[in-house]
Amino acid sequence: MPLIEIPLIGLGTLENKDPSKTPASIAKAIELGYQHIDTAQLYFNEEIVGKGIQQSGISRDEIFLATKVSPVFLQPDDVKRTTRESIDKLGVEYLDLLYIHWPAETYEPQSTLDAFNEVLEEGLTKHIAVSNFTPPLLDEASAISKAPLIANQVEMHPLLRQNEMLEYVKKHDIYLVAYSPLAQGQVFEIPEVQEVAERRGISEAQVSLAWLLSKDNVIAIPKATSEAHQRANLEAAEIKLAPDDIKLIDSIEDEDRIMDPYFAPDW
Repeated sequence: MPLIEIPLIGLGTLENKDPSKTPASIAKAIELGYQHIDTAQLYFNEEIVGKGIQQSGISRDEIFLATKVSPVFLQPDDVKRTTRESIDKLGVEYLDLLYIHWPAETYEPQSTLDAFNEVLEEGLTKHIAVSNFTPPLLDEASAISKAPLIANQVEMHPLLRQNEMLEYVKKHDIYLVAYSPLAQGQVFEIPEVQEVAERRGISEAQVSLAWLLSKDNVIAIPKATSEAHQRANLEAAEIKLAPDDIKLIDSIEDEDRIMDPYFAPDW
């Protein structure tokens, strides 16, 4: 089992940047029961996300808050400086989880991970992790880091099933945090997902999330701004798909990776 417990459904905040709407949307999500909020320096919305957390009125220790250091800020001095800036923007005293966003640009395994361990030791974050790492890169980073890397955040959905990474996280007792869990809306057009949704009387989005959460050590962080979608996503955590449903989705042959920037590792 992983070292800590993290809420299985989190709130992804990519593109949630509207200062007139986003804080209220995040506050509503927290009111509905979300306890895991995910953002990043590259989203340019940490201050707005922080306002939403503050508007919720919930105690800080009831929220699992994660952000990611931009790949252009992975040199040691930049890691420390921008982590403090992220904390200030979010209006909190510490982070629950700090990720290396991509193993790219200024990423240098030894010096970057040493810096992450230092911000951990200083109490700026309770845990550290990585994002968009391959198994070999995870092996390298884990061997360097004094503190355990508790998660790898990667794209995962029915069109990108991440079988190799699933085996890795299970073997090493870490989390796979699935971003783009609805394949940016493509799950609504997948015949196998549609079939399960019709058979179970639930939405395609709920099928995708329930399928993800049927896997060991997987957490999903779907984006949702409307109250209806936020509620539906939370409800997905309580849905148990039948083995045949899971097998059908596992059998999908099509593959589509949505996030594949020029600086991505060799998948």
